[in-house]
Order: sequence, then C-alpha cells, then structure tokens
Amino acid sequence: GFDLNRFQENYDEKRKNFRINYNLKDDEIAVGIVGRLVPVKNHSFFLEAIKFLKDNSRNKIHAFIVGDGEERANLETQTGQLGISDMVTFTSWIKEVDKIYPGLDIVCLTSFNEGTPVSLIEAQAANKPIVSTRVGGIENVVIPDKTALLSEITEQEQFCKNLLLLTENDDLRISLSIEGWNYVKDKYHFTRLIREVSTLYSTLLKSPIS
Repeated sequence: GFDLNRFQENYDEKRKNFRINYNLKDDEIAVGIVGRLVPVKNHSFFLEAIKFLKDNSRNKIHAFIVGDGEERANLETQTGQLGISDMVTFTSWIKEVDKIYPGLDIVCLTSFNEGTPVSLIEAQAANKPIVSTRVGGIENVVIPDKTALLSEITEQEQFCKNLLLLTENDDLRISLSIEGWNYVKDKYHFTRLIREVSTLYSTLLKSPIS
C-alpha cells in the first residue's frame, strides 16, 4: 500500500511551480521518465523516441529524465549526438516526486524488464497518461488503452507512434489521464491494504476454533 494522496494534493500549485522552475511554456508538452539511469531501464531508447518527436510532432516538446546512475554520462553524450540537447533536461534525483508528476503531461517507461514499477503507479495517481513497453508486471499496474498505451519491447516504432499520438491528440491524453487516479486509489492506496487486513482479522476472529 502506498500513500498516493500526495499526488492529488496541491496539484495546480505543484504543476505551476514545476513549469516555472524549468521555464516551460503553457503550450509545451513535458514528457518524463523516472528511474535509475542503468542499462535495464533503456533510457537510450527514450532519447531516440524524443528524437522521433522532434522530427514528427507539430508541438513543442521538452523531455525530463528524472534520476541518476551509471549511464548518465553516456546518455548525455547520446543527447548531443541526436541533436536534442535543447529538448532534454537531466534533473538528477528529486526526492519529492509528488512535485514532479503534476508538471509533466506524459510519463514514459522504456525498460527491458520490470517487476512492479512504482513510477507508473505514481504517474496514474497524478492522473498522467503513460506510454510504456509491455514487459514484466507492467500490465498488472496499468489498464492497457485506458491509462496506458503499451507496445512490445521489440516494437520500437510502435512505441514512438504511441508517444507521438499522445502529443498530438489532446482528447486522448485527457481520456487516459482521467482513469488513472480512480484505478490506483482502489488497488494500491494504503487504505485498501488496511481494509483488507482488517477484514482478514475479523474473519479469523469469527472462525470457530477447532
């Protein structure tokens, strides 16, 4: 069970502060990825997807890589090689992640493998649409086509198309956003855990002793 209420609290203020802090215009679409900068997270492909947006999107895009790790230097080099340095901000670690998500418009995950990605639970708690690879336990923490657009790890072109679709289609972004909070608050909020444990104890206490 997670404390997800913080992703709903003071949402407008957090969004405003984030976008002022990073000089984002109202018409700029912020695309973010949150996690350790290690090979399994496949941030290299995230940068390639941002390059795809630069070449194909009609909108202003800015990408945020939130986190740090052994791959940072390589990723910064790749950013320059792709010609997208002006579109990408490396924030390093930000402890209060509830102040990040409100400022974003789309959250991505490009991992080769995942267990239960907390970043996607948090993104939905902040009503953010998701574009992700379909690996590990991801399908268990999102609702495909309702809170997230998924593609196989081998379908890199489809991932890019899904991301482009969300940047171009305001209505679809809003639609995928709306479902997120309702889904995770019922499934992952700590109150659900407390309620189920309480029910379990009540059931056991009422059971006859054999």
